[in-house]
This record gives sequence, structure tokens and C-alpha cells, in this order.
Amino acid sequence: MKVGDQIVFTAHHGSWKVADRLIDMEDEKVAHFIASISNTVNAKIPEYLTEVMNVAGIMSLAEEIGRKDLSDAIVALKSPGTARKLGALIFEEDKKLRKHLVDVAKAVLVREVLSKKVPVEYPEEPLSEVRIVFPYTEDHVNFVAFHVSGKTQWRAVRRLIIDDKTPMADVARLLASINESITLKLPVYAGIDVKGIDSWFGEFKKVKKAEIPAVVEKYRHFPAENHAPDPFQEHARVYALRKALEKIGLSLDVPAKSLEKYLEKK
Repeated sequence: MKVGDQIVFTAHHGSWKVADRLIDMEDEKVAHFIASISNTVNAKIPEYLTEVMNVAGIMSLAEEIGRKDLSDAIVALKSPGTARKLGALIFEEDKKLRKHLVDVAKAVLVREVLSKKVPVEYPEEPLSEVRIVFPYTEDHVNFVAFHVSGKTQWRAVRRLIIDDKTPMADVARLLASINESITLKLPVYAGIDVKGIDSWFGEFKKVKKAEIPAVVEKYRHFPAENHAPDPFQEHARVYALRKALEKIGLSLDVPAKSLEKYLEKK
């Protein structure tokens, strides 16, 4: 049976019930739809980390760091002192396993701190309704992207059936993986000039603490209108923030690989 071009996202777990499908694969519509999915999964990830880390403590730390201006907040996020504070919020004794979770906790902290200062989400609303029939009766998270047309080749399936034995961190891992897949593909559909954004920050190599304010200023002056069409300039700003943070050694997105390594070795 031939699979038609479509993008599907469904989640059914506890009170979280959303389900939607896009079959009109016009580039702009795809970009808006997957941006909504990204916002949806990023908002849920911290909820699924509470078994392995003190998420409330991370949010409290975010409030503390968030009182600083943007440059000082990013310096604080990068500091060894913050890493030590995060380490104390991890529910894991094994040092190697704790390191994977600290990487995850730091990404949660970065997103939370910066959300109070600059756009970290796309402008679309997250999914919140059940618009299609759930494909599974069991609790689950399910993401399918299939679009093969000309130069476009996107085949992705991210799926987890959730039962009493499923670690909640595994749900967080799947959500982070969905976000990573969308992060790679959204610029293709939105016409975002990712190479141009890379070039905008190209003068920075291994950024030292003293150089962080310069990276932040470069981000502040990012000309989004030169790197994306009108409907997606705010999306380009999010990509510019992601690139600026990457130069500094911080991540805007929870790394699925870190959770995968933790779960494999746990």
C-alpha cells in the first residue's frame, strides 16, 4: 500500500490528548504545521523529566538567572557554577550517567531562562485539539512525516507506545528527537537561509567568556528580513539564537542523544 504524503502528530497520555494531520503539503503550510508540533513537544519535555531530575529546582534556578540582562544571563548559563548547581538537581549517583542528564538539564534551563528575554518558540500556537482519530488505543506519542516530491525527501517515524514500564525519560527522549527532526527540516519548507545565518556568526570560533557579549550583540542585530521570507522571519530569529548559543557552547534544544545514552546504560 502506497503511503500518501502527510505529516501526522498524535499524543495520548493522561490528560494530554492531541491529534492532527496535514495532507496539503504546500511548503508554507508544512512549515507552519511542523513549527506547531515543535512548540508542542518542547513545552511537554520538562514534564517527562521529573523522575530523573528536580525540574522545579531547575525552574527556580531559571528565575534567579533570568533576573540578569541577556548577556549576563548567558554568561551565567555557561559558567561552571551553574553546571555544579544543575548536577545537584540530578537524581543519579553514577557520574557518567549524571553527565548525560546534566546536558539535558542545561538545555531545559537555557530555554527557560531565554524564554523570558527573547523568542525561543516559533510564533505558531502549539497543537491542543484532537482533530483526527487516534491511530492506537494505547497511550502513545506518534510522529510521522512522509513527503517525497522532487528534491524533497522526508521520511520520518518517531513512535512510542507508553505503558506502566515505560520510563518517563524515554517519552522525553522521543519528544526531543521529534524536535530535532523538525529543526533540520523546517528551514527547507520555510525558505530560511541557514547557511547565511551560519555566515552571520562566522567570525566567532571557540568563544571565550569575554567574547560572549559580542556574540549576543551580533544576535541582537541579526537582520532576519535578509534570511527568510516575510512569514518566517521570526522563525529565522530562533535559528539565529540557536546558532549564537552553539557558538558559545550552549544548546537551545534538549539533546535526544544524551537521553538515549542515559537510558541505554541505566
